Amino acid sequence: MSIESRMGWRNIWRNPRRSVLTMTAIAFAVALLVFMLSFQMGTYHAMIENAVTIRTGHIQVQATGYHKDHKMWQVVEHPDQVSKLLDSIPGVKAYAPRANGFALLSSDQRTYGGMVVGIDPEAEARVSTLKSIIREGEYLSPDDGPQALVGRLLAKNLKIGLGDEIVMLGNGRDGSIAAMVYTVKGIYSSGQDEFDRSSIQVPLKNFQDTFAMRGAVHRMVVVADSLDVVPDVEQALTAKLGSVQNDPPLTALTWDELMPGLQESISLDFISGVIMYIMLSVVVAFSILNTFLMAVFERTREFGVLMALGTRPGKLTKLLLMESTFLTLAGVAAGFALGVGVTIFFEHYGIPLGESVQQMAQQYGIPERLYPRLSLIPLTVGPGIVLVITFVTALFPAFKVRSIKPVDALATV
Repeated sequence: MSIESRMGWRNIWRNPRRSVLTMTAIAFAVALLVFMLSFQMGTYHAMIENAVTIRTGHIQVQATGYHKDHKMWQVVEHPDQVSKLLDSIPGVKAYAPRANGFALLSSDQRTYGGMVVGIDPEAEARVSTLKSIIREGEYLSPDDGPQALVGRLLAKNLKIGLGDEIVMLGNGRDGSIAAMVYTVKGIYSSGQDEFDRSSIQVPLKNFQDTFAMRGAVHRMVVVADSLDVVPDVEQALTAKLGSVQNDPPLTALTWDELMPGLQESISLDFISGVIMYIMLSVVVAFSILNTFLMAVFERTREFGVLMALGTRPGKLTKLLLMESTFLTLAGVAAGFALGVGVTIFFEHYGIPLGESVQQMAQQYGIPERLYPRLSLIPLTVGPGIVLVITFVTALFPAFKVRSIKPVDALATV
């Protein structure tokens, strides 16, 4: 250890109370940033999982152009071949076929436009939470005929309930008229108003017969083992889809391509959070600035003596920078350890949302507890922000020593 380093560490403890308070402020800021960024990551993960398990899945296999145009003829012609392909890809947890058709939905009193979604009840239960969000009635069975699950808001708009009939009128894949009368078997509530007011779910076999699909579907919805493996699964799937004959060719889309609005809202929230964290770090920086300005003012005579003895200003600047570095690193290390410890604790046990919020969470399929997720971003961004801002702040008092004149400093009482 150099002389400057030893002197810098010693000088920190010349005023232990002030140094400890400064370290505590830095440690608190770092611990708070690590925990809050981890909490944000956990919240984003819960938001994504909630969205993909209700609507899109992690990945979807579709005909090229279907996501943009939603034409009935843009189909996956051989879903069985895609199923065999998915069985061979590591990281695929489950998959289910879906078919979609826009239609007019009528009750005795009202008519609304909506989406008719054909699902395989057993496979759908493995990729989505549809079965768990049924609030009235029952979930579909594989052998059901013209029965439907209806969103809560759509049922309210159509003024229908369990056992009532819905008349559906749409166009088939071949351009023919698709018409069917469905009986309401269940009413679901996902908490996503657009989903709850815009669609009904019917058995896939009945949908294929009604819409003249000839065994085809529009989407193969894939759920991966975790969000982390989605890119790998998508890459492997894309590499193999060329072996499946389809017109137009098949493509694989990930959740962020299927729901760009969700990704944009997460990015916006993250940026706004980082701005708030920077503001917190600036407050801590003023504490650092005050500490070292006081150190310079209190030691003006000392610096004057050292300069009169031949010490160059650059040496004194280096000494002060060493002091600020030691002070900052000690605070960051303590805060890092504290933040990681608290985050790991809540990562294991979760943060309860409160009794009133839990009731709403259970109703809408949102987790009752939120779990922070410790990852590279919280471990680097938070401490990095504090390190940079505090170091830059310490530069001002460190370079201020260069303006000290030995004669004036020695005259200081």
